[in-house]
Amino acid sequence: MSTSDESSYLDTVRTQVPHYDELQQAAVEAIPFEPAEVLELGIGTGETASRLVSRFPQVRITGLDSDPDMLFKAREIAHEVSLARMEDPLPDGPWDLILSVLSVHRLTDAQKLSLFRRVREQSKALVIGDFVSLGDNRGETEVPGDAYPDTGEELANWCGGEIVWSKDDLVVIFADYR
Repeated sequence: MSTSDESSYLDTVRTQVPHYDELQQAAVEAIPFEPAEVLELGIGTGETASRLVSRFPQVRITGLDSDPDMLFKAREIAHEVSLARMEDPLPDGPWDLILSVLSVHRLTDAQKLSLFRRVREQSKALVIGDFVSLGDNRGETEVPGDAYPDTGEELANWCGGEIVWSKDDLVVIFADYR
């Protein structure tokens, strides 16, 4: 992905998710300890990973994404990247943290529950930053393609976490499994 393609992609995302930068910042700020090994699900172009490295320079990030075009840019930031879906088995942990921003909404409820079970087995903590359902098509986020947003409370309950930030139809959830 060229620099102009990446810029165009981020412009599109910021149009679809008006509070995108705030969500990114809140997701990274939700981490209450310095993780050494992080697995990022849906690493995309590495935007969240870049912010994570800025906060925790020693962190080693392994990123997964199902879009091969996204992984090209993420390779510059992450220690390792792999073409994989969140529905696939997770790379062997243990992980200090598993992180996912704007990806979990693509999973059905059954897929989310399966993912959260696997995350608990292999990670000390989880941070999710995503858009959620407010009911009646409220909220500013417009995500093309298949999306299955649940309420923030449902997501927090399913993963054993708590909402630590919210704005409009976006939430950040932190779950501590230590």
